[in-house]
Amino acid sequence: MSFNINTKEELESFITTQWNKVNDHIDQMAKDYPMPIYSSVDIREGIDKFAPVDMNMYPAGFNNLCQLDLDASSKLFKKAINQIANEVKAIGIIPESHTKNLFYLDHLAFLSKALLDTGYEVYLLSFDDQLFGESDELTLISHSKFELKIAKGKIVDGFMQAGDHKIDMALLNHDQSTPINLDWDAIKTPVHPTPKIGWFRRQKSEHFEAYQKVVTQFSKDFSINPNLIMANFKSLKEINFSTKDGLEEIGKAVDSLLSDLPQGTKAFVKASQGTYGMGISVVSSGDEIVSMNRKNRDKMDIGKNKIKFTSVVIQEGVESILKYDDMAAEVAIYLVDGNPAGGFVRANSQKDSSSNLNSRGMVFRKYCISEIRENNDYQSKEAVYSIIARLSTLAGAYEIKNVL
Repeated sequence: MSFNINTKEELESFITTQWNKVNDHIDQMAKDYPMPIYSSVDIREGIDKFAPVDMNMYPAGFNNLCQLDLDASSKLFKKAINQIANEVKAIGIIPESHTKNLFYLDHLAFLSKALLDTGYEVYLLSFDDQLFGESDELTLISHSKFELKIAKGKIVDGFMQAGDHKIDMALLNHDQSTPINLDWDAIKTPVHPTPKIGWFRRQKSEHFEAYQKVVTQFSKDFSINPNLIMANFKSLKEINFSTKDGLEEIGKAVDSLLSDLPQGTKAFVKASQGTYGMGISVVSSGDEIVSMNRKNRDKMDIGKNKIKFTSVVIQEGVESILKYDDMAAEVAIYLVDGNPAGGFVRANSQKDSSSNLNSRGMVFRKYCISEIRENNDYQSKEAVYSIIARLSTLAGAYEIKNVL
């Protein structure tokens, strides 16, 4: 099949010169889908393509955004919340339970600020009873010395409360690797994103299948070679790294995937329910999976909150051409209601450009995509990253529609 746009340079030129047209088109594609209220998308830029490699429904890095991007987030949150519910005054953020992660507490502080700046009351509340002793409130100090108070969550007449404060809308920032023990169907308080899309049932394989559908339609509409904005992948189920069941099948899938790609390309074998960069192996051949030692199999077997990995995605390893302070790097774009709000660079001094950069040794460097929007200057890579992030988040909306 022939396309009008076949190279990265042609793609960049098209997006930067047809910015409004492309974004309006995505708006039309998204109009019948429940967009997650926020999301983050990790993007690799290789020699011949851009590709999203992960999409998070519960982003945890608002502390890594610049001030201009935080201001942009506030405006987008205000617009999105007004569309969800009328007369919202108090917003509750339901965080993860790993309260000893001081950088995550920074994130909660900045996310709270983005909402406070819109004029809302903001409360942190948790339904994890193990966080609380005799008191119904937990006071914590973040890495940057912000004080946070987390109230013990209550359900009163079907509505959420943070202590004695009634919540008009809840923002879920808990990925539910272990589900929160609540009867969500009985709760009258609007909760976004839907609590039915957490990692207890979500699969990366389903996301990339949805992304493939989105890209196929988008590429057809604009005559773009879809390989410019998508990494090839395969998925497998009924895997057990502990007993080695299914490892030969993974090995065959790795070799099959790599056989159609340029020599030297690596494959990322990812646990389909993995999060926080866990459950990922980077290999050059299927034999590396089949002969994997016990230590590495254990890393692929159990993830966050002891979730058992039983399915995998085998994904084309896009070697990053980005560098930051001579470190291999990739881009993370943050979105509110499917619209790009900010971003940062993830760099890693301990990994090379073909490795998993979301791992030990990573650092974050801020950059402001809001500056580009403010100056009406889209002659930049950030414009391309933003479009890919929008398409990936639209795929997330496909997932939400499926579970609802």
